[in-house]
Amino acid sequence: MSATVLAPVTKTSVANTSPQSAGRLGPAMVEPTPHQSGHLEHIVYVLKANPVTLFAFAMLAMLIVSAVLGPYIVPYDPLQTNAANALQPPSWDHWFGTDNVGRDVFSRESVATRLDLTISIAAVALSFVVGSILGGIAGYWGGWIDSVLNRFLDTIMAFPLFVLAMGIVAALGNTIENIIYATAIINMPFYARLVRAEVNIRRDTGFVRAAKLSGNSDLRVLAFHIFPNALPPMMVQVSLNLGWAILNAAGLSFIGLGVRPPTPEWGIMVAEGANFIVSGEWWLAVFPGLWLMIAVFTFNLLGDGLRDIVDPRKRT
Repeated sequence: MSATVLAPVTKTSVANTSPQSAGRLGPAMVEPTPHQSGHLEHIVYVLKANPVTLFAFAMLAMLIVSAVLGPYIVPYDPLQTNAANALQPPSWDHWFGTDNVGRDVFSRESVATRLDLTISIAAVALSFVVGSILGGIAGYWGGWIDSVLNRFLDTIMAFPLFVLAMGIVAALGNTIENIIYATAIINMPFYARLVRAEVNIRRDTGFVRAAKLSGNSDLRVLAFHIFPNALPPMMVQVSLNLGWAILNAAGLSFIGLGVRPPTPEWGIMVAEGANFIVSGEWWLAVFPGLWLMIAVFTFNLLGDGLRDIVDPRKRT
């Protein structure tokens, strides 16, 4: 009986093994590529390196949970009135007290989170998309398109932005959709000008020319090579605008041009509570105002972290 001699397995033999032979030898151990886990590892690294960003994301998670689950976990119906419990101070039964018609303030605040975040995120997303498209076209091709866009943006920014939002909502009607459109219009010039400047700086750089020589079209170069490098400063602007959008929606509701009562909304609650501060019912305005401040503060803190997460130059 002849003995079978097994050749030692070396790195070279493993490297030269074909996929067909690897399948016959058994299941191959495929290591994850850097692109599969690189983005997640980069996000974790940014959060660990910046405790402020980690705190901001924790606060954002709290707001999202309140927005998603708030209507289902609140202890009371935010619209149900109870005259017997009107103007009750904070207690174990009503954590933030009750308003002048007996509605639970905590329940109304929690439910209002969904509406205010929806208005803010929708308005900023709309202004981000429209402003990025207009700014990218103007910055890349220039010429008369650039001149017309600049005059248009100058016209919008010549108005006090909140006054312009008031005029738009007053003309179109104080619905949630019109509040979103008005907020998007007053925020759009910030993105258009920022993208125009970033694209104008990078359109003649070496990597852009290399992309063109590789056969990429102008739209592809703009979308996949130039625009990602403009995202870091835009993320800072996004975080600021999210807070401004919430303040804008609350301000419109405060003066009677926003969401209509009895819909739970932070601006309405502050406006209704302001009438009772003098008589001592401080909780009606303090708690909604505090909730509003926490939301704006959270979005302001997110800016640096979002910038580091999307910056392609900081990815390892």
